Amino acid sequence: MKIGRRGFFKVAAVGAGVAAAGAAGASSAAGAAGAPGVETQGDGPGVLVDTTLCVGCRGCEAACAEANHNPPPPASDEVMKTRRETSENAFTVVNRVEGAENRFAKKQCMHCISPACASACPVRAMDKKPEGPVVYDPSACLGCRYCMVACPFDVPKYEYASNAPRVRKCTFCYERQKVGLKPACTEVCPSGALTFGRRNELLELAKTRIYTHPDKYVHHVYGEHEAGGTSWLYIGDLPLEKLALRNGVPEKEVPPLVAGALGAPPFVMTLWPPLLMGIYMFSKRREEGAGHAAEEKEEHHG
Repeated sequence: MKIGRRGFFKVAAVGAGVAAAGAAGASSAAGAAGAPGVETQGDGPGVLVDTTLCVGCRGCEAACAEANHNPPPPASDEVMKTRRETSENAFTVVNRVEGAENRFAKKQCMHCISPACASACPVRAMDKKPEGPVVYDPSACLGCRYCMVACPFDVPKYEYASNAPRVRKCTFCYERQKVGLKPACTEVCPSGALTFGRRNELLELAKTRIYTHPDKYVHHVYGEHEAGGTSWLYIGDLPLEKLALRNGVPEKEVPPLVAGALGAPPFVMTLWPPLLMGIYMFSKRREEGAGHAAEEKEEHHG
């Protein structure tokens, strides 16, 4: 149906109002996601990964898959011959350290103290909980995937092949932590490579190991400053850039770096949906009105 000039601009005005409200909501959500709190001070839960102790058993992969109802990881160790990334169905992977036959490194979401993914999300579908974990609510997700763009560690993954796609990543076993349980991966580690506790205490433990054995460890705690600090911390006896970890991550908090580009939904996501919905409803009413008029005309001639 055709829409008159006056009707079109009425619908456009309504759509613009909704868009402005959406942009304002996005800005406030971004601010809330980066708001200071207990965890912003680095006192939340964390895990220290000592790569000198990891034996590459991949028990953490199996425990993670079971806890998150994901498919079991490949049983063959052939997968260790190539560097792997996390996926929508594998929240953690263990990689062999480049150039070292007996060194391995686990990779998962780093659960930043000030997460860029949560800051970029316009509807807080990706949100940092007061307890520390960064979790995802699929019922609120718009599918914009800003979180994937914002993450400096390239962790969130999208279910492109699904009819009801979600963004998926490690949840730091938030549901387990709420009832006093450790993250599944740390609970099954047989070698002590994964130590769960309070982040500040883990930092002290990491530095103590480094200073007690200065010839054994690289003098760097990965995650202490990267991206403003993360809940997962790494130490090892090899240059950390050889681990399957993102190199060159800025030490400052990432949310301010992405706020300008991703702080509010773009025009196409905020204005066009309400505008098109308004046009649809306007057209539907016109069609219904034309139908009623035709019925009345037939009754009159009948």
